[in-house]
Amino acid sequence: MARASRAVADQHRAAIEEASARLFRVHGLHGVSVAQVMADAGLTHGGFYGHFSSKDELAAVGCARAFNDSAVRWEQRIAQAGGDRQAARRNLVEQYLSEVHRDTPEHGCPASALVGDVAREPAGKPVRGAYLDGIKQLLCAWQQIAPDERDGDRTALLEMATLVGAITLARATAGDAISDDILAAARTWLLTTEDVVPA
Repeated sequence: MARASRAVADQHRAAIEEASARLFRVHGLHGVSVAQVMADAGLTHGGFYGHFSSKDELAAVGCARAFNDSAVRWEQRIAQAGGDRQAARRNLVEQYLSEVHRDTPEHGCPASALVGDVAREPAGKPVRGAYLDGIKQLLCAWQQIAPDERDGDRTALLEMATLVGAITLARATAGDAISDDILAAARTWLLTTEDVVPA
C-alpha cells in the first residue's frame, strides 16, 4: 500500500510541476496563485504543502521543468537532422522564431517567457538559479550547431541572445506587422550567420 501511495504522490507532484511550468510561462510568476496551479493539476489547494514548502520553491521547480522540456525538444530537433549541423540549425531556428511559438508561450521556451519576471526577483530567490541553469542547458545544446570556425562560445551567446530577444520582442508587439518582421529578420540573420563574423 505504501508503494501505491508513493506512486500516487509522485504522479501528483509531476502534475503540479507540469501545470506550474505551463501557467508560469503564460501568466508570469506573480500572475498565478498556488490555488490556480493546483486546480489546473486537478488537485486541491490543501495538498500543495505535501509537495512544496513555498511558492518560491514551486517557481524554481516549474522553471526547471520548463527548461528541461525545452532542452528535450531542442535535442530531438538536432537528432532529427541526422548529424547535419545546418539542417539541425534550420530545424531549431525555424521552430523557435515561428508565429506558433510566439503565440503559444505555454508550450514554448521559458528563456523568453520568464525573463522579465526572473530579472525582477531578488538575487537569493531559487528561481534565479533555476533560470540560470536552464539558460546554460540550452546554450550547451545550441553550441552543438553553432558555427565551428569562429569564437564558439561568443557566437553561441550572441545567437542565443538573438533567439530569446527576437521571440520576446515579437510577443510584445504581436498584432502589429513588426512582430512578424522581427521573427523574419532574426531567422534570416541566424540562418545566414555562417557568413557573418561578429566584430
